[in-house]
Amino acid sequence: MKRTLFDSEHDQFRDTVRSFLMKEAVPHTAEWEEAGEVGRDFWTAAAAQGLVGFAAPEQYGGGGLRDFRFNAVIHEEVVRTGTVGDGFSLTNDIVLPYFLDIATPEQQGRWLPGIVSGETAIAIAMSEPGTGSDLRAIKSTATRVDGGWCLNGSKTFITRGIQADLIIVAARIPEDDGGGFGLFVVSAGHDGFQRGRKLQKIGRKAQDTAELFFEDVLVAESDVLGEPGKGLRYMMGNLAQERLSMAVVAVAQAEYAVETAIAYGKERKAFGQPIGSFQANRFTLAELSTQVGIARVFVDRCIEAQNAGELTAAEAAGAKFWTTELEFNALDTCLQMHGGYGYMEEYDVARRWRDARVQRIYGGTNEIMREIVGRSLGL
Repeated sequence: MKRTLFDSEHDQFRDTVRSFLMKEAVPHTAEWEEAGEVGRDFWTAAAAQGLVGFAAPEQYGGGGLRDFRFNAVIHEEVVRTGTVGDGFSLTNDIVLPYFLDIATPEQQGRWLPGIVSGETAIAIAMSEPGTGSDLRAIKSTATRVDGGWCLNGSKTFITRGIQADLIIVAARIPEDDGGGFGLFVVSAGHDGFQRGRKLQKIGRKAQDTAELFFEDVLVAESDVLGEPGKGLRYMMGNLAQERLSMAVVAVAQAEYAVETAIAYGKERKAFGQPIGSFQANRFTLAELSTQVGIARVFVDRCIEAQNAGELTAAEAAGAKFWTTELEFNALDTCLQMHGGYGYMEEYDVARRWRDARVQRIYGGTNEIMREIVGRSLGL
């Protein structure tokens, strides 16, 4: 079905993104997987092409493009080219909105130029050893002291935690200090801040993921994002775009899986005929192809809703859980059709299969996503 989501400017942007990734990312896949992180020079090069922080105002080096269709183009081309790492979605979709929406003009002037240039790596620290999808269970604390706030606690599963220069840390504020949650910006050089292990994951090996520790870290009032006490509201407000981002990636990966499985089904033979001609495979791919087509139309509509400020938390949660389940099913089917070759690291489908598994976990587990949708039904 023909897509109607994009305009000519998005098509031109897509050509730029694809050319850049083919030249600057694809040749380094193995290197980055081995190193456990994407090279910092890649991000400055990507920023020079206008692929980082383009939603920021022009006065800070951005393009003022708060149009999620540009974000979607990057995700689709990252998938299409097999690029590794989550830096684009983390920076453009998840963390940057905090600096755009609740940072003061003074804070934006200090932080946005470096973010947009790719020289300042950013991350957000919400998850803790005993706290994942339930943000209300955060135990890290921030207490008022002379000149600011004293931050204590630990975080885990923090994407880009090893490389990050600025980290937004979510912490609980004691009732004596007003209660609620706050968002505190900690720089790499803060006294009392330490990085823990670079975590060894079963997938997404090129993306650095870390433990972070905060012991009596003094955060100045000028480094607090938004109003203390409203942190949970800020985080919940940004989760819809984060989950939409995951849905965009999921549909693109599912499309890749179906296309790859069809091509392999025509090429590979068993018992003297292409394996795609066997009814079991043909029916499976027919069903998957139809489901992916339905997902594409729905997610494109979600992108339009996001641009219009109309995407609800329940719609984003539904998009996230349904498309990521479809993504893994499609990749698993594609791997199965490749037989033993699909289990070999030299085949791209193997990496994509293991990389996709976490999509059903991070950004809120799919079980929590179903709970959000269920509650929206009044149940």
